[in-house]
Amino acid sequence: MGSRLMVARIVETEAYRGDEPACHAFVNLARVQRGLAPRGRSALLFDEPGLAYVYLNYGVHWLFNVVTERAGVAGAVLVRAAEPQSGVEHMRRLRPGIEDEQDLASGPGKLTRALDIGPRFNGRSLCVARELWLAAPQVRVPPRQIEAGPRVGISKAQGLPWRFCLRGHPCVS
Repeated sequence: MGSRLMVARIVETEAYRGDEPACHAFVNLARVQRGLAPRGRSALLFDEPGLAYVYLNYGVHWLFNVVTERAGVAGAVLVRAAEPQSGVEHMRRLRPGIEDEQDLASGPGKLTRALDIGPRFNGRSLCVARELWLAAPQVRVPPRQIEAGPRVGISKAQGLPWRFCLRGHPCVS
């Protein structure tokens, strides 16, 4: 579709830590604890913070995560939903048939389609302005506006309150 500047404000995330079974890195934890290098797609989760971890979920949707822990310690945050800020018309072309702007990126699969995030970004740094990057928010969100609750769509470690969203935001999944 060609490159266009699209900006979205993250409004919902889920945290994953390498020592809990819902995290992809969990399968590598024993290897790392024995001093061996992690293997497979989740090895990236043990890398430096600020990298994109993009994977295909159930063969259907690309999901976008940010590696968050220091090198050698696995952890990431799944970006679940975002509020379109600019480049909305291009997002609409990437998600044909979606009329409601609030629904363009209101879920992890919707978000990657709306922002054209796919496997080409896996392992790339999100700390420098290139094709895909994270920037500090323009406005600070007061803690009372952030809601924490259990993660969704997983079968292990469901009770951890590691899903965070802006309370009442219309773009939350």
